[in-house]
Amino acid sequence: MAADRQKGGSVRERPTLTRDVIVAQAVELADDEGMAALSMRALATRLGVEAMSLYHHVASKDVLLDAMIDVVFTEIHLPRVGRPWRAEMRERAVSARAALLRHRWAVGQMDARRQPGPASIAHHDAVLGCLLSDGFDMRSAGTAFALLDAHLYGFVLQEVALPFESEADLAELVETIISPEVRTAFPHFSAFAQGQALQPGYTFGREFEPTLDLTLDAAGRLRTDG
Repeated sequence: MAADRQKGGSVRERPTLTRDVIVAQAVELADDEGMAALSMRALATRLGVEAMSLYHHVASKDVLLDAMIDVVFTEIHLPRVGRPWRAEMRERAVSARAALLRHRWAVGQMDARRQPGPASIAHHDAVLGCLLSDGFDMRSAGTAFALLDAHLYGFVLQEVALPFESEADLAELVETIISPEVRTAFPHFSAFAQGQALQPGYTFGREFEPTLDLTLDAAGRLRTDG
């Protein structure tokens, strides 16, 4: 263990620098401050080391990002081959959304890595294995996988980009947008805002599972075993 001397002479222990420690701290930094704040220098400062020491464990920032995305994949339900495909795909999607809301910087990066890690490859293998073992052929499994991911990533991408976080924020935004002129020109948009979005308890996130079930219905029609 390494040590830092604090004010007053006390000593604070810090973890020995390893690849796992570096990746974990990089994930925390991105969670706290966003991907724009992540640099090798900023990460080194967070760890209390010189930036060059990081390169003994991760060759580049790109390699670091590969490993960070792999961490996110470890937090997603791994479909169990041989189990009913629909239940496994539903659990996978719900857990993936939860992971991506914890790690908002990862949206758009999950399938964008040129050197995916073992957790990423294992995840894709399990999804395909689950589909192929329960009524999908190669072509229909690929189409179903694409459809399910389009729903998952598209929904979460929109969810994290919304310009409000609370009901009060949404009410203020709607009041700003929907002027008397807008009500007249765009009656359906205005009626939806008043009759749905501004109702107590409404959140965009509550639409995830109903739209997921519709997507699963559509995917099920691709099965080749009838």
